[in-house]
Amino acid sequence: MRRNGRKSGLASAGLVTTLSGLAVLGLSAPAAAHIIQGGAGGFTSGFEHPLTGADHFLAMFAVGLWGAQMGGRPVWSLPVAFPLIMVVGGIMGILGVPMIGIETGIALSILALGLAIAFAWHPPEWGALALIAIFAICHGYAHGAELPRAADPADYAIGFVLATGTIHLIGIGVGLGLQRIHEGRLSRVLGAAIALGGCYFLVT
Repeated sequence: MRRNGRKSGLASAGLVTTLSGLAVLGLSAPAAAHIIQGGAGGFTSGFEHPLTGADHFLAMFAVGLWGAQMGGRPVWSLPVAFPLIMVVGGIMGILGVPMIGIETGIALSILALGLAIAFAWHPPEWGALALIAIFAICHGYAHGAELPRAADPADYAIGFVLATGTIHLIGIGVGLGLQRIHEGRLSRVLGAAIALGGCYFLVT
C-alpha cells in the first residue's frame, strides 16, 4: 500500500510538472492579442469582461468545477487562490512588466484544466494550487493591462473580481451537482468539452 501510494504521488508530481512545463513553454508567443485596445468603462465593463470573454469564463468555470470534483479542501482552496494570485498578475500588468505568451497561457489554462477534469485527476492540493497559480498570473496580467485604459480603474477591478468569484461559484455548483449523477461521469464529459475549447483557442 505504501509503495502504491508513493507511486501515485510520484505520478501526480510528474503530471503537475508536465502541465506546468507546458504552460511555461507556451509563453513564447506575443502577449498583446488578448488586451483590449480601446478604453474600458467602469464596474459594468469590468464585471462583463470575464462573463462575455469565453476564454476567461471557461478557465474560471473549470477551476470551480475541478475543485468540486476533487472534493475536500480544494472545493474552496482553488477558487479562493485563483483570484488572489490573479491580483499578482494584475499588478504586473498595471506596471507593464514585460511578459510574453499571455494568450497562449490563457488557452493552455483551459486545455489543462479541462483535461484534469476529464481524467478526474486528483493531485495533491499543492500540485493543483501550483498549476492554477501559473494560469492565474496569465489571466490577472490580461486584466491588469486593461486597467490603465479604464475610465474608472477601481470600479473596473472590483467588477472583474466579483465576476471571477461568481463564475467560480457557478463551477462549484455545477460540479457538486454533476458529481451525484452517474458517478461524476458528466463532469468528466464537461471537462473534455472544456479541453476542446482550449484546443480551439490555442489554434485561433
